[in-house]
Amino acid sequence: MKVGYARVSTQGQDLELQRQALEADGCERIYLEKESGAKRARPELNKMLEQLRPGDVVVVHKLDRLARSLSDLLEISDKSRTAKAELRIMGSEGLDTTTDQGKLMFSILGAFAEFERSLIVARTARGREAAMARGVKFGPKVKHKPEKLAAAAELARRPDMSVTAAARQFGCSRATLYNYMQANAQEAAQ
Repeated sequence: MKVGYARVSTQGQDLELQRQALEADGCERIYLEKESGAKRARPELNKMLEQLRPGDVVVVHKLDRLARSLSDLLEISDKSRTAKAELRIMGSEGLDTTTDQGKLMFSILGAFAEFERSLIVARTARGREAAMARGVKFGPKVKHKPEKLAAAAELARRPDMSVTAAARQFGCSRATLYNYMQANAQEAAQ
């Protein structure tokens, strides 16, 4: 049986093109996944690999849809071989893991996929560093100004005032106020 596997990295991307190509290729069962290829834990891929039977052929639209690292590709290839199933990449004649040539080609293409992934990670890191140098701040936006939290903390320290009441009066959560007070206590201790 031909078994198809299609994957996109984010929820905003569409699997339709891959699904149609796999159906046109004669895949009887298709596993669709919206997960990063960098993740090892991909539920649909794992389910597909567990359900492979001898003689099945796993068909993938492109190599990078299956794996982003050589080690991941080799692990998937080994699981397929253990199940006595084959791997085939659409449009890549001769990529068949049951032959020595196919194993070599999978290794070479997997190395290129891993190299491409490392380039993407490096470019992203450089872009982040450049943005930080320009003053772009990453992470959650600061909802409450330090002056506001300082005033709320001062009020909360009064014996006739609770932290909950002080937080409510200044429009912040009790947890935010506690975190601010704890951080200031640690800074004062140093």
